[in-house]
Amino acid sequence: MNSTNHIELEKWVNEMAQLCQPDKIVWCNGSEREKKQLIQEGNAAGEIVELNQKKLPGCLFHRTHQNDVARTEHLTFICTNKKEAAGPTNNWMSPKEAYEKAKALFNGSMKGRTMYVVPFAMGQIGSKFCKLGVELTDSIYVVLNMRIMTTMGKKVLKALGTNGEFTKCLHSKADLNIERRLILHFPEDNTIWSVGSGYGGNVLLGKKCLALRIASHLGRKEGWMAEHMLIMGIEEPSGKVTYVAAAFPSACGKTNLAMIVPPPVFEKKGYKIWTVGDDIAWLKLDEEGDLRAVNPETGFFGVLPGTNSKTNPNAMATFKKNSIFTNVLLKKDKTVWWEGHDDPSPQEGTNWQGMDWKPGMTDLAGKPVLAAHPNSRFTSPITQCPTLSKEYFDPNGVKISAIIFGGRRNHTAPLVFEARNWPEGVYVGATMASELTAAQMGKLGEVRRDPMAMIPFCGYNMADYFNHWLETGKKMKSPPKIFHVNWFRRDENGKFIWPGYGDNLRVLSWILKRSSGEISAEDSPLGLIPKMEDIDFTGLNLTRETWNKLFDINQSEWEHEMTDRKNFFNKFGSDLPASILEEHTKLQERIFGQTVSV
Repeated sequence: MNSTNHIELEKWVNEMAQLCQPDKIVWCNGSEREKKQLIQEGNAAGEIVELNQKKLPGCLFHRTHQNDVARTEHLTFICTNKKEAAGPTNNWMSPKEAYEKAKALFNGSMKGRTMYVVPFAMGQIGSKFCKLGVELTDSIYVVLNMRIMTTMGKKVLKALGTNGEFTKCLHSKADLNIERRLILHFPEDNTIWSVGSGYGGNVLLGKKCLALRIASHLGRKEGWMAEHMLIMGIEEPSGKVTYVAAAFPSACGKTNLAMIVPPPVFEKKGYKIWTVGDDIAWLKLDEEGDLRAVNPETGFFGVLPGTNSKTNPNAMATFKKNSIFTNVLLKKDKTVWWEGHDDPSPQEGTNWQGMDWKPGMTDLAGKPVLAAHPNSRFTSPITQCPTLSKEYFDPNGVKISAIIFGGRRNHTAPLVFEARNWPEGVYVGATMASELTAAQMGKLGEVRRDPMAMIPFCGYNMADYFNHWLETGKKMKSPPKIFHVNWFRRDENGKFIWPGYGDNLRVLSWILKRSSGEISAEDSPLGLIPKMEDIDFTGLNLTRETWNKLFDINQSEWEHEMTDRKNFFNKFGSDLPASILEEHTKLQERIFGQTVSV
């Protein structure tokens, strides 16, 4: 039943209903009664499965179509009047063409279905960070996920009032045909259309679509930043808590880092980790000129394979109840399993493809048949996280003292280094890259450039995005120091040199000391690096030889790296900020001792 006095919203819902032709329209209010009804309907339709309520209370299972298991970046478009506004790293389509193509796919797509009207808020309602949206969808799975990931329902309609601004989000599963799938962003219209997909990253339109692609555009226009970053607090034995934001491409352990457990020696000293967010940060300058950040989400949408009590015990505790598991193995007792789980492999079950599964199964090519998809997911309320920071609820956000960039590099990047100043730090972020793992699309070991981990998510020309970073730095009273880390360096035998996981806190502790000016650092061509005696190695048998390997700069590797960076920058032509090229030239001179033309 319609419960809004917002004329524009009501008009838009009616127009979209005429296009999609649902059998009925349901306005979601966010109540527990509504949730129960949605679960009953989803169960009856086979869209979701209620799991074993004794072992996993409040938990649900969902399986997406086999061609619909990840974000489809090649079908994701930024639709602006001028192609230059989208830039060379985005797929572009004109709004006219995009609307025409999508309307043909949406036409009648909800016949026989219900259109759910989902009013939602990113960020706390009433705060200066808050953005409101309304998603129309024919997926119960989407509604149940949006309940976890956003504030949704009556509160949002009340905040919208009679004429509040909102992002118009339209989604239909349609026929789930990948040939008829589009994820379209219209920054100039504050609109998102997604059709032909049921996978979270393509259809939870408050998440990457609004909170990053549209929000990055809004942030540039309004003077703030939307970033693909975790936010975490590190409490030292003194009780002082310092907050950092960190950006990592996929498969680099972002969620694990946001919830890490300190190594025993640090725990005994009194170190604690406080989680504010694991994926998205909205950052604004306060009246004093300090950078403050909020997590605009209310839940986690995390990857499951490899998640266990060693890699991420806090995640394991978070999704024990009231969570949705997607594309994992469904066991006979209606519990779930995935590769890398603590429990041994079950003897049978139904895998992510809906097939009867047993351990050791292979396909016709002799490859193992997986129980869970490599990108299988959990959706859980953030309030269930054991390490949730009380500052998560502060509508003004937390003060950011350091920004950390990282990637997965086998040899090139050292364990950690610090940029000497903000422009050099922006260059460090602009040159981020990762080597692909077996779980990612592409060639194993291929280097993929991913500035600030935003290549898939920046809603406008990335050259302008770099400039926005540079200009924002000029407005800060005391810009946070910028660091780069690499937990994944390997030795000559292909083994990881650094232990990673909780031991990463040893590096974070050095970052805190540098941010507060407590200790000095050594100069290197890449930036400022730690003195070995300034990292606490208690409990680790790490030799000077190993230390040197973690910071070695191989000139032949760096020749290739610098060429690759320059080729990437060439994509932007004259739009690239001059200071980025200046920093590139300075680094070239520091590494090779020579001036080069750029």
